[in-house]
Amino acid sequence: MLAVISPSKTQDFEPTQIDVFTQTRQIEQSQVLVDLLKGKTQDDIASLMSISDKLSKLNFDRFQTFSTPFTLSNAKQALLAFKGDVYNGIDAQSLSLDDFEFAQGHLRMLSGLYGVIRPLDLIQPYRLEMGTKLKNSQGKNLYEFWGDQISQVLNEDESEVIINLASNEYFKGIDKKSINAKI
Repeated sequence: MLAVISPSKTQDFEPTQIDVFTQTRQIEQSQVLVDLLKGKTQDDIASLMSISDKLSKLNFDRFQTFSTPFTLSNAKQALLAFKGDVYNGIDAQSLSLDDFEFAQGHLRMLSGLYGVIRPLDLIQPYRLEMGTKLKNSQGKNLYEFWGDQISQVLNEDESEVIINLASNEYFKGIDKKSINAKI
């Protein structure tokens, strides 16, 4: 069984004591999106994301400084980085390594930038909602960019059942016809 949830706009990238991590599985696609966004001005980002000048400056800077490879010095495990109602309920700071291992096998976060994220996958600070209308090589928005790639990665996890706890905006990023699991 896999549970899928949405990411959180609120993030915390203060260092953590946990040194176990994995790499995101769709980093090449993420880099394509970041390269597109690096070509945007701060005003472009404000308009694209319908955000304030302060937030557009923050996210402009984030895209400009995005760099791979991800390490514990430039990124953080996703389950520890995201902060919001769902993540506060999970209380990742209190989880044991066994708990993280269980979550790694049974929890996925859907992301406009990273596609499918596992709890221990390293991520860098970002904001890119799945519903963003970012023109790209695959079409006019992120749904067209990701196509069936999110479903393909979920299929690699070989789960018989997927429990949808994500918002409609993010769940729409899954191509249900190509999922090999009961939803």
